[in-house]
Amino acid sequence: MADVNLAVIYYSSTGTNYELAKWAEEAGKEAGANVKVVRVPELAPEEAIASNPAWKEHLEATKDVPEATSDDIEWADALLFSMPTRFGNLPAQMKQFLDEQGGLWANGKTVNKVVSGMTSAQNPHGGQEATILSLYTSMAHWGAIIVPPGYSDQSIFAGGGNPYGTSASQGQDGNIVEDVEAAVKHQAKRLVDVATWVKNGQQ
Repeated sequence: MADVNLAVIYYSSTGTNYELAKWAEEAGKEAGANVKVVRVPELAPEEAIASNPAWKEHLEATKDVPEATSDDIEWADALLFSMPTRFGNLPAQMKQFLDEQGGLWANGKTVNKVVSGMTSAQNPHGGQEATILSLYTSMAHWGAIIVPPGYSDQSIFAGGGNPYGTSASQGQDGNIVEDVEAAVKHQAKRLVDVATWVKNGQQ
């Protein structure tokens, strides 16, 4: 049995997707994976960040989390992406990071990476499914193996029932509305399981 390297790559403005990423990290380690949690670089101008106290506070609180690089993708057998939705699509920060991986893609370094995605929005129908599907479109171009949670565990239903990936709604108080922790952990463990099968099958 080969050890699986799991990179949890997230973007979070006010903390929701960071929380999802930390739950995924915990589950990945419990499943026996070597886990990195890394954040994609912030692109927003300082004045935009300063206009939202929660955004500024979260950025300061997570400044020591390593920034994601191409090396993290090359290192990983499994990739779990977590990001908020922006108008039903990937946030610019995550899209920029993916767009920068052309070198890896051109050299076949993204082929057979085992991937899954999670997201959040302000309300349950705020574009979560479209955001994850947008991620998976890019992953298809990468030649990655996409592993959605589907309805493979009851926690998916408790977490809102999104078969493409865990999706969370952020309440007015800033907290997550649904009970998604178990869904996140199931998704992360499932990803590690499939990555293990793929990696062992390649040896």
